[in-house]
Amino acid sequence: MRSPSGRAALRTSAVAAVALAGGLLTTPPASAAPVASAPAVTTVTPTAHQAAHQAAQQAAHQAAQQAAQQAAQQAAQQAAVRPRNGRILYERISGGLGRLKIKNGTSRDGVVALVKGKKKAISIYVRAKSTATIRDVRDGTYRIYFTTGTRFSVSKGRFTRAASYQRFTSKLRFRTTSSTATAWTLTLNPVKGGNARTTYVNPKDFPA
Repeated sequence: MRSPSGRAALRTSAVAAVALAGGLLTTPPASAAPVASAPAVTTVTPTAHQAAHQAAQQAAHQAAQQAAQQAAQQAAQQAAVRPRNGRILYERISGGLGRLKIKNGTSRDGVVALVKGKKKAISIYVRAKSTATIRDVRDGTYRIYFTTGTRFSVSKGRFTRAASYQRFTSKLRFRTTSSTATAWTLTLNPVKGGNARTTYVNPKDFPA
């Protein structure tokens, strides 16, 4: 028969074992402790070929933008200085009743000048694909010059680009009576059935 002290010792040992077992169950092992995870960072480095391709695309885009801006500026400048159709650029001998209608069927603007003797009498601006009329030609005989081109300079009286200079070989005579006044029609572009011939002239000889 065991002594009470022996049974107490066994009970004490059992409690201690349970407590130890509980400790093992409630305390997580060091390897199971939660670990804070850092966000993953991925660095992408373009290859030399990709970088060159991107640089070429950017350069082409910038060049296209600059070209478009320059074209818009040039168009605005040209529109600002381009004379209106039918504008009289020069008028020294006028005041008559004669009429001269000019048809410009070309793709470029033109200037028609009437010369009486050695003096320029009148000049008129005729835009491309347009018609203009001089309504006060004084009686007399005139030689007709004309020039076509682009970018007209009002100060110089000439086109500054793609200019050509011509003269009608036949002179035009204007005569007014008590009941009639002479009216002529000129076409700057060749037409079927036309009866007027032209010849090219030196730009220095054009009556600007």
